[in-house]
Amino acid sequence: MATVSRALRGLDRVSPETRQRVLEVAEELHYVASPTATSLASGRTRVVAVVAPFLTRWFFATLVSAIEKELRSHGHHAILFDLEDDSYDQRLPLTQNMLWKRVDGVITLNVPMEPEEVELVDRLGLPLVAIGSAVPGRACVRIDDGATMRTAVEHLISLGHRRIGYIGDVPRNVAHVQTPQDRLTAFRTTMAESGLEVVEEWILGSDWTAEAAARDSAVLLSHPQRPTAVVAASDEMAIGVRESARKGGLRVPEDLSVIGIDDYVLSGVLGLTTVRQDVAAQGREAAVLLLRALTGDAPVLEQVVMPTELVVRESTGPVPLS
Repeated sequence: MATVSRALRGLDRVSPETRQRVLEVAEELHYVASPTATSLASGRTRVVAVVAPFLTRWFFATLVSAIEKELRSHGHHAILFDLEDDSYDQRLPLTQNMLWKRVDGVITLNVPMEPEEVELVDRLGLPLVAIGSAVPGRACVRIDDGATMRTAVEHLISLGHRRIGYIGDVPRNVAHVQTPQDRLTAFRTTMAESGLEVVEEWILGSDWTAEAAARDSAVLLSHPQRPTAVVAASDEMAIGVRESARKGGLRVPEDLSVIGIDDYVLSGVLGLTTVRQDVAAQGREAAVLLLRALTGDAPVLEQVVMPTELVVRESTGPVPLS
């Protein structure tokens, strides 16, 4: 029985010939180990909680897919916890009922954790890896949002633009607040360091969807005193701004340049200039760090900053002459 157990679990001290014989017999008998029984015996569920503020957005869906594939390749699986509430500016809390005796670890997707949530994870003894918004004392995988925004703004400045707008401001209490705040702060800083004025009326709020961005930018783009370029904090919003400009009779990039951040799945097809981040790679890296933590091999405070790069397409061009 012990040999069969070791063979089925892929453990050492079983010869390749014996392991193959056990697997062949298990297949003939249609035997599948009970995850519940295995969990009771080992104290491990081989399940990881993936906690997201939204699951309907491309960014989070891409992360979840990459994480699940990486975990699955190592015999683990993901259970998803969508913290989205009915209101955009609220989220559900992470609770003990979600985690206790159900998961071996936690991966958070751009979720600023409340102190009581961090205390809960500590009390349950669960390793945690964050993506995006850092959690104190935990490993984190992220991009440098400040440097990424600086790249976007400096690209427009290099093309001669001085009147630059921004879309992506959000209320300070939204579920994924840190990334919007960091990108807006970097926009303001880069403009100031370049000696350029930030026109407050050109700082637009949005819920980070293409539909909302198209709606939220329509009035600004129809005004005679409008920017010659707009930086969107995400590609989805950049797509919305570009569509709003088109409907208003503006040509992109002849009349208005638009740049985003992400390299969204449709950005290449639509010719959108962007600062690319590899979202799937961040998901894979976070899964690897958590798996290492489960075996005691991961440094607690490891910080992984993933690279970004400017991708110039057709949506940005020189500042209009008039």
